Amino acid sequence: MLVDLGTGDGRLPYVLARQTADRLFLGLDASVAGLRDISTRAARAGLTNLIYVRASIEDLPAGLAGVADQVTAILPWGSLLAAFAHPVVPLLENVRRLCAPDAALTVVLGVDPQRDRAEILRLGLPELDAAHFAGALAAGYAAAGFVVTSVRPLTSEDLLRWPSSWAKRLAFGHRRPVFQIEARASVE
Repeated sequence: MLVDLGTGDGRLPYVLARQTADRLFLGLDASVAGLRDISTRAARAGLTNLIYVRASIEDLPAGLAGVADQVTAILPWGSLLAAFAHPVVPLLENVRRLCAPDAALTVVLGVDPQRDRAEILRLGLPELDAAHFAGALAAGYAAAGFVVTSVRPLTSEDLLRWPSSWAKRLAFGHRRPVFQIEARASVE
């Protein structure tokens, strides 16, 4: 099962569920408002392999422990952004509980130091650079049970490969630094 954290309008798991009928997809978001329309569309399309759940990273449903072989967080914001960018170890431990052993974690972070200054200050985000990725970020992920396997900058073309509304907006909008973090859940 693929779990998309901070799914927003739910487009990413919706598109993936339409493409891969024999796999289960779960979109999680703290706000139910963005999930209403896509849930209706999924039901009308007969997508029985797609579920949307209102849940925050701070309080993920216990019944989802160990279900994910893949977790994505594409362009998270707010507490979800802080969890993945700082990182916040207790929140990443919540994400780790979703994962089966050796599950893949993909996080795409896009924060512009000028345009997003207020959010950076509000969340106390560090500068997202090579030193942070190799140091505090890798150590925090490891403390939560993940091994970071790669971090790479993304181009606009790379962003378009993600069937996400925000990825599409950023790919065609103002340029900003965007990074993709790949990690694996450690085998216990």
